[in-house]
Amino acid sequence: MPYSVAVSGASGYAGGEALRLLAAHPDVEIRTVTAHSNAGQPLIEHQPHLRSLAHLTLQDTTPDVLAGHDIVVLALPHGQSAQYTDALVDTPLVIDAGADHRLTEAADWARFYGGPHPDPWTYGVPELPVAGGKQRAALAGATRIAAPGCNASTVSLSIAPGVAAGVVDPAGIVTVLAVGPSGAGKSAKTHLLASEILGSANPYAVGGTHRHIPEIRQALVAAGAPADAVRISFTPVIVPMARGILATTSAPIAPGATDAQIREAWESAYADEPFVQLLPAGAFPRTADVLGANTALLGLAVDRDAGRVVVVAAVDNLVKGTAGAAVQSMNIALGLAETTALSVNGVAP
Repeated sequence: MPYSVAVSGASGYAGGEALRLLAAHPDVEIRTVTAHSNAGQPLIEHQPHLRSLAHLTLQDTTPDVLAGHDIVVLALPHGQSAQYTDALVDTPLVIDAGADHRLTEAADWARFYGGPHPDPWTYGVPELPVAGGKQRAALAGATRIAAPGCNASTVSLSIAPGVAAGVVDPAGIVTVLAVGPSGAGKSAKTHLLASEILGSANPYAVGGTHRHIPEIRQALVAAGAPADAVRISFTPVIVPMARGILATTSAPIAPGATDAQIREAWESAYADEPFVQLLPAGAFPRTADVLGANTALLGLAVDRDAGRVVVVAAVDNLVKGTAGAAVQSMNIALGLAETTALSVNGVAP
């Protein structure tokens, strides 16, 4: 029997991407899709590319509608998922694609989100280096999973191998990200209108205000950095591409670290990973290379003149950055093949 699945926020970008991936999954059956203002309307009106799910109608997002499934995916705006978790106590597996259950520290939640701090769940980045191994081990058998922030997981995967190996100094991390506007969700916002972003690059959340900063810090501490040693300058920039993140992250070279040791840190971290791939020396990724794929491509350079390691990472923010990470983590939690329904192949041109 396939696992029954309900997806909330199914008319949005993250919910729609989760549905696209789950529709091709041989071990699940999408039985229920929910929304708020769009409830009562056919799913196909809001996700016209999901032709195989044209029979589904959006229902109200209520605990009664979501309950009774084997798996519930909460693809809701930040701050809205936690209200459903108590009602889903009997649901075997709940995956939150929002931020509600990502942060372990109440002070970080209060500063960047505000309101009551929901309980932290198992973080859904399987490849993330952590003390003693990878985050994958914590996901095996998990019943509550917090899918990552797309920018946060991209930066964390970029620099965590160097932190774990002690070849970079986590106190001087600088990252600048070119980000597609789909990462901000589907709600109409003036600064995301085509007339505002076409032909322009627009920085936002500058100066340490972006909500993904504590999530990155948390991941790097898990990778071995001292809790008080991580310093991140994080600057995202909206660019006119629907999907994608191109993150350029650099950190100071640790004293005594050789070029060979630096590259070995990343090669050994991701040598056996199907979805996080280090490109050959001198090669760097494009966002076009990962469009529609659950792949994170990394290019690595050692800038001796600047005394810094530079990592350029490309991901599809809706796949590896959000829904793909959720499905990958779901597979691990259920004991299924990790790569099921997930592709490393992008779409080109």
